Amino acid sequence: MSGYARTAMLMAALTALFAGVGFLLGGRQGMVIAFVMAAGMNLFSWWNSDRMVLRMHHAQPIGPGDDPRLYQLVAGLAARAGLPMPALYLIHEDQPNAFATGRSPERAAVAVTAGLLALMPEEEVAGVIAHELAHIRNRDTLIMTVTASLAGAIGMVAQFGGLFGRRDRNPLGGIGVLLAIIVAPLVAMVVQMAVSRSREYEADRLGAEIAGHPRGLANALQRLEAGRHAIPNASAEANPATAHLFIVNPLSGAGVDSLFSTHPSTENRVRALMELAGGMAPRQPAAHGPWGAAAPRGGAGRPWERGRRGPWA
Repeated sequence: MSGYARTAMLMAALTALFAGVGFLLGGRQGMVIAFVMAAGMNLFSWWNSDRMVLRMHHAQPIGPGDDPRLYQLVAGLAARAGLPMPALYLIHEDQPNAFATGRSPERAAVAVTAGLLALMPEEEVAGVIAHELAHIRNRDTLIMTVTASLAGAIGMVAQFGGLFGRRDRNPLGGIGVLLAIIVAPLVAMVVQMAVSRSREYEADRLGAEIAGHPRGLANALQRLEAGRHAIPNASAEANPATAHLFIVNPLSGAGVDSLFSTHPSTENRVRALMELAGGMAPRQPAAHGPWGAAAPRGGAGRPWERGRRGPWA
């Protein structure tokens, strides 16, 4: 089964679960109330999710004058992906990581951490950016916003149901109320995690195609995983609900594939990319990288590097 079909099935399951929770707590009337709440939350998230997430992580806009080299790199990759240039943001965290957000390609944003730019060679930065552009092209940012909203709404409805649920309005009586309060939010979280993992594999595959080769992204994932274990991400720890947006889980203690993991294991992702590399035609190294013309060597003047040269200088 393709990743797209699996995602569609998981989102359908989440929607059905939401309707089921409303029915268990309040019968048909409960289903209607649950639907109205979900619609309102999704509409609010659709319009405001990108600004909310960027504000949570204190992201700073990056213009062409702040880092011409990075800006040209992203513009070239966006052109290869058939996308408009996304807004660029910097997160002042030493942990190497990145995420994409926005309800559509025209309103998309890519945020990278200062640690990503300081610790990674340019080919790996290109792989990470291409992965995030793949999320934008696949409209994963919208998918993940909807699934997160639905999962959150299920938890909210279940909490209210515990206080106001009517046992006589569902066929299972008190057992139905308990299932809605305890089991439904847990299942919703599992489904949300499964959607996120499915989209990561698809973004890896398309990102490798956008960058022109899978090895840069594979190497980047290994470096990101090592950095995640060694360097904490304070803004992500303060906002764990946004962890699924990052290219690797930014939270401490995140492990291998499991029901409760927001991301596939890095080892599995790297293995899939290397298998993809084996099936792709050999690519001649380009003098200026896969993004086209050479970018100006403007890295030394980045205001956030605080005197560090890094591999780009």
